[in-house]
Amino acid sequence: MSTSPRTLRTPSAPRSRSAFAAAFLSLVFPGLGHVYAGARGRALAFAALPVLVLAAVAGIALRGDKFELIAFFASPGTLTGLLVFNVLAFLYRAAAAVDAWNVARFLNAADASGDGRLGRARMAVHPLSVAGLAAVLLVMSGAHLAVWRYDALALSVFSCINPETADSSCTAGNTGTPNPSDAVPSDGSAGSAPPSANLQTPMGSSAGGAPAATLPPWDGTSRLNILLIGTDQRKATDTSFNTDTLIVVSIDPATKQVAMLQLPRDTSGVPVPPVAQGQWGPTYKNKITSWFDYNQNLRIWPGNSAQTRGFNALKSILGNLYGLQIQYYVKVDFKGFVDAIDTLGGVQINVQIPVAENDFPLTDQIKTRVYIPAGPQEMDGTEALVYARSRHGSDDFDRGHRQQRVVLSVKNELDPQSVFQNLDGLVAALKSAISTDFPIGDTQTMGRLLQLASEIDTKSIRSYVFSPPYFATDMWPVSSDVIINTARVQQAVRQAFSISPSVLALQESLAGEAARVWVEDGRNGPGLAANNAAYLAYFGIDASAPTQLAPTTPAHTTITVYNGAETRLSATIKYLQSLYGVTVQTATDAAVKADIVILMGRDARQMTVPTAG
Repeated sequence: MSTSPRTLRTPSAPRSRSAFAAAFLSLVFPGLGHVYAGARGRALAFAALPVLVLAAVAGIALRGDKFELIAFFASPGTLTGLLVFNVLAFLYRAAAAVDAWNVARFLNAADASGDGRLGRARMAVHPLSVAGLAAVLLVMSGAHLAVWRYDALALSVFSCINPETADSSCTAGNTGTPNPSDAVPSDGSAGSAPPSANLQTPMGSSAGGAPAATLPPWDGTSRLNILLIGTDQRKATDTSFNTDTLIVVSIDPATKQVAMLQLPRDTSGVPVPPVAQGQWGPTYKNKITSWFDYNQNLRIWPGNSAQTRGFNALKSILGNLYGLQIQYYVKVDFKGFVDAIDTLGGVQINVQIPVAENDFPLTDQIKTRVYIPAGPQEMDGTEALVYARSRHGSDDFDRGHRQQRVVLSVKNELDPQSVFQNLDGLVAALKSAISTDFPIGDTQTMGRLLQLASEIDTKSIRSYVFSPPYFATDMWPVSSDVIINTARVQQAVRQAFSISPSVLALQESLAGEAARVWVEDGRNGPGLAANNAAYLAYFGIDASAPTQLAPTTPAHTTITVYNGAETRLSATIKYLQSLYGVTVQTATDAAVKADIVILMGRDARQMTVPTAG
């Protein structure tokens, strides 16, 4: 019996799984590396938890309000939880990558040993494979460190901007101005005018009277009022300082209209809210700039810290004056203001009226000459603060409008790209310079606030500065006080949003043409050109008063349209002709950068910005 020789089967080559590839795929998503290696059971085990977490997050995101979600993830409690979650997520992902790397090596070794028939599997360690795993873990840790860093930065800001939660770390690195080049410009209020004859001080003990009630959070439908405060605080550790800028931003959530209501720093005679009349009487006789400092230690105001009590006192007295409930405040000290603008690389401000002052106090000991020409100007932080605070070449009415212009200009610079690029510097500035009582942890209220902010058009903002002669009486030279006319102020606030549709349509039409208008005055009248420019600006025209005096004074006001601008400014020209009762003339002059020049004649009259639309 013959037998044929047996055919020996050649064993197939063992599979070669890249341990580095398995680790890298686990970097993309836990479990992918195990699928690649062939361990599908382990892949499912590692992928199950991340899939469940992502599904839960996606479900919440799809069903929740996007603004409330933003507010939720920006709240201190969530940010703290994300710090912990970020660490756990890194450990989980690292464990998945290392396990996938080991599984790939083990299965390679098992195949090489014929599933044990050729001897015990030996898992060789290759330096390149180890280096690959280390690189994967390094990239993974870098991503989680970046998340941790931005999370920690946001948490540090939110922990510091509320005086009730701030600690000593919030003021580290902001202890003053060590040399003149870093100085915060002063407004030179000391010695600029005779002070009030008798300073008013609180009567009775600091604990006298029933404490004022804390206002409830904004309900999303009523008028929203936010107090913007600029202080002359030189160091973050200073507890005594004046509040030189007081602007209430009032927003109608139904119409999305915005009004900025500003009380000059020297205003006195402001009605005292009932809760504080036992301490101050019916009116506050001192300048309003000192109200915060005198009230921060009075226990009649809610708050656990002196600053909180002082800011609540400001909200109360201004709310009482305007007939409004001021729900929130935001305070910025001037050094932080300078640092923030410098961090952003400057701010562009359209200067309507030139600012000139020969003895501007750069510090209490150093004075300098200031001149800022009309037109768009790129300013650093110090220049912007000088522009906002200079007053000896003008008055508080003009200064108030300049401060509001700076606020809006800075807002326009805060695009996401510039904020992200300068995040570290902004965080350092904000931590010590900003205080607020916005309810950061209240997701529902913050969601409503974010939604309203996204719907506001800053071009529709109405500006009010309650200065002499209409809203107050200037007491110079007896004192530097400005005595408020309460009835006129309250009427203006009540009518702030009652602008007629025809006026609103005119404002939108003129603003849409964006004509650049210069108003020149040859009469040497007090503020004639500036007041006319302010009147035109109220109706939407970009008007400036670039010179104090024109070389000639015609008998009648003339309007000249330059360099062919008449072809695109039909609505503006029609309005100006009707307002001044003249026919425009045209001219060509490349040296004139304005579209229209209005030369005030001897027949020109003062224009007063309407107190309401």
